[in-house]
Amino acid sequence: MNRKDQHAALANAFYQDGPNDFDLIRLLHTGFPEMAVAETDLTVDVLDTTLSTPFYINAMTGGSEKTRELNRKLAEVAKACDLMMATGSVSAALKDPTTADSFTIVRETHPDGYLLANIGAGVSVPDAQRAVALFDANALQVHVNVPQELVMPEGDRDFRGWLTNIEDIVNHIEVPVIVKEVGFGMTRETIQQLVNIGVTAIDVSGRGGTSFTRIENARRHKHELDYLTDFGQSTPESLVEALEVPQIFDLLASGGIRNAYDIYKSLVLGARACGVSGTILHTVSKKGVEAGIQQVEAWKAQLRLLMTLTGQKDLKDLRHVPVTFSGNLLQWCHNRNIDIRKYSLR
Repeated sequence: MNRKDQHAALANAFYQDGPNDFDLIRLLHTGFPEMAVAETDLTVDVLDTTLSTPFYINAMTGGSEKTRELNRKLAEVAKACDLMMATGSVSAALKDPTTADSFTIVRETHPDGYLLANIGAGVSVPDAQRAVALFDANALQVHVNVPQELVMPEGDRDFRGWLTNIEDIVNHIEVPVIVKEVGFGMTRETIQQLVNIGVTAIDVSGRGGTSFTRIENARRHKHELDYLTDFGQSTPESLVEALEVPQIFDLLASGGIRNAYDIYKSLVLGARACGVSGTILHTVSKKGVEAGIQQVEAWKAQLRLLMTLTGQKDLKDLRHVPVTFSGNLLQWCHNRNIDIRKYSLR
């Protein structure tokens, strides 16, 4: 089976809607929101555009005939619901042009959409430019995935120069560049390194959703690296880390987003927008495009309810909405010397 097909199949097989660190975040109830649901505004400014809703379809797939069909379906959902959308890594098409249509199908299906191309951190500037040009992408995601590569049987083993390479891409690509983890999260130290080289959009993409170490370990003959299945920081841990860094960048969140409540909690913790992968892939793969559209529209409606519940007419300043932490997330803040009072008393 094609590696990209294996990834998609295993992501669906391992999909779970169980507990994660988002459950350790509680919003404080306010008895008098003094507003109506009809007054809520879901628009948000991010990258160089305005999104009509603060979540989008994040990078997942492409590189084979089966994943071409998945990308087509996801693009149909994005078009119907006016969502930003990213493809999976375009590296496959750069190496094998015969797979290019599994990515260009997204632009064909959603010609007016705000679309993101995705490449790895080790890709050259010329190849990054080719990735953008492949389907006239509006922005470029550069993914960082050391644990996945190390567990992947045929993965990279040399990660020297990644930061320098990302800096070159940022300086030579004309569209906005997002640096994105792939489910292992980020610390404030990593985020600061990216800010130092001029990165202005960061997706912390934490543990809690699709585990690429689990997927790649399943592809190993002996499955001997299963202890790395839950490696990394969760998305909530990564978000509180990010807020320790001066906010001169667009903060994005993904990883373990199961529902509208997780999206809203991410926004309250500073994210400008949230990328959704496993949940929507599972819905579209198992139930079809219409079910995916219904899910997205339901999340939009639920976000309006959550905004009203906390007295917020728009998404511009959710960082003053008070929240409390418990369990592992609270312990993380203690261990990392993060003052939790600025969240509970804001």
